[in-house]
Amino acid sequence: MKKFKAWFAAARLRTLPLSVSGIIVGASAGIFEKNRLLQSQLDLDYNGLVCLAGRSILESPMFWLAILVTVGFQVLSNFANDYGDGIRGTDAKRAGEKRMVASGIISPKQMKIGMIITGVLTFFLATILIFMAFGNKNFIISFVFFNLTIVSIIAAVKYTVGKKAYGYSGLGDVFVFLFFGLLSVLGSYYLFTHTINWQLLLPAIAIGSFSTAVLNLNNMRDINTDAAVGKNTLVVKMGSEKSKRYHAFLLLVGMFCAILYTLINYKEPLQFVYLIAFIPFLLNIKTVFKNKTPMLLDAELKKVALSTFLFAILFSIFIY
Repeated sequence: MKKFKAWFAAARLRTLPLSVSGIIVGASAGIFEKNRLLQSQLDLDYNGLVCLAGRSILESPMFWLAILVTVGFQVLSNFANDYGDGIRGTDAKRAGEKRMVASGIISPKQMKIGMIITGVLTFFLATILIFMAFGNKNFIISFVFFNLTIVSIIAAVKYTVGKKAYGYSGLGDVFVFLFFGLLSVLGSYYLFTHTINWQLLLPAIAIGSFSTAVLNLNNMRDINTDAAVGKNTLVVKMGSEKSKRYHAFLLLVGMFCAILYTLINYKEPLQFVYLIAFIPFLLNIKTVFKNKTPMLLDAELKKVALSTFLFAILFSIFIY
């Protein structure tokens, strides 16, 4: 029972809502667009279209499969992070929740096996998702998505594993922005529509920025322990004060992009209901600038992550 709980702890379930935020935004936009093209055939008014799109999302096997694949990538990344930081000694004196390899509850060999199993299962689910989206008629597009799946698995592992782990050289922010934001939103939209809506770059940038802000908070919390073991995150390179300004920049840019997209596609005031989720962001910026003790930022991680998840849900429900 203790070991079972340890694997749940290593999976870091609190990170999962953040990881699926981009899928929620991209898939909901894709399903709405797909139904919009059928609107005249179904003789629906706008309200009927919105109701149909909402029901289609909840009843869509592809949507839930995309969620499962994304969760698989995130759990794999969490396992790899636990393993990589554990064997390097990075987690020996870390703040925040305990890591399983560093504490000895799960051995490095066991964690490796867990990573392999998670990676294989995720690839299998991704293969089913790609086949459901494109069948066997779009070989080139299917091939591209297969390669994106492989790249995503490699990226999940290489964050802290290996001699050239990019999380140790300050590139984690770039990968989080690309995979949690641009690829997640635009890629899931493409799965449903087989097209790209370039306006969706705005909410994709928003999700990517919010997700990167969560990573930045994590790195600000760990700045002292990371610097001590040579984990040169962007925060370690910039220092605390510049990291605070960078953090504010990420959240403000994300909020700006979401609002701009809404203004471009404005129909009614209810579309701005997601602004509720921005209140914790603004309070977080204030907290970060006042902070003098990095480890106290641990409580802020969950707030920003869950606020991003709330934004994704409210944005997806009311934007159309």
